[in-house]
Amino acid sequence: MPEFKHAGVTLYFEEYGAGYPLMLFAPGGMRSSIQFWRNSPIDPMKELAGDFRVIAMDQRNAGRSRAPIAAADGWPTYTADHLALLDHLGIERCAAMGGCIGSTYCLDLIQAAPARVSAAVLQNPIGLSENRAAFYEMFNCWAKDMQKADPALSDAALAAFRENLYAGDFVFGVTRDFVRSCTTPLLVLAGDDLYHPAPISREIAALAPRAEMLASWKTPAAVPAAIVRVREFLKAHAA
Repeated sequence: MPEFKHAGVTLYFEEYGAGYPLMLFAPGGMRSSIQFWRNSPIDPMKELAGDFRVIAMDQRNAGRSRAPIAAADGWPTYTADHLALLDHLGIERCAAMGGCIGSTYCLDLIQAAPARVSAAVLQNPIGLSENRAAFYEMFNCWAKDMQKADPALSDAALAAFRENLYAGDFVFGVTRDFVRSCTTPLLVLAGDDLYHPAPISREIAALAPRAEMLASWKTPAAVPAAIVRVREFLKAHAA
């Protein structure tokens, strides 16, 4: 079973295919794990492994990955995991693709280490649009499961962690000013629901200087062309 351990964290990951590295950050909110890709309209492990070295992972405390939880945890905590895994795999530069919360993981990785990400596909980006209560409730459900596994985990620590993740605006993990300055090519596969608001997708695409957006991509009729576009986009920036 492919696992990587660093700083008390155990990260489960899987690899598919060969070629230029493509790092995946799965949908699923706080439960972001490999299995969610398999239920996504586009499964990059299936669709892109013929052209790329695809690395999929379970985020800390999701799927088969485990880590301690602290009040100071937040987006940089996850980014540290992502950079540590890239280092472990000997990957200096890669493309990234994130679904749902994974889109914010992509943007945070670009912000922390822009030279290491050649391009990113943001599928169903999360963001604030009259929906903060929904994100808090999603976190709280996950937190209850974490406390069942570790009764010593305090409400105060979890509340602080939740605020670090979801008290901000926009895509939560980075600011609008960062996205305005981001020169990494972005392909936005637009969201259209409570957790993935269409206005957020449009704003990312409008702010980022090298962004493009697919507004329609997830219906059965649209998926084949979307897969072709994602593949072309990633190949064009595989360096």
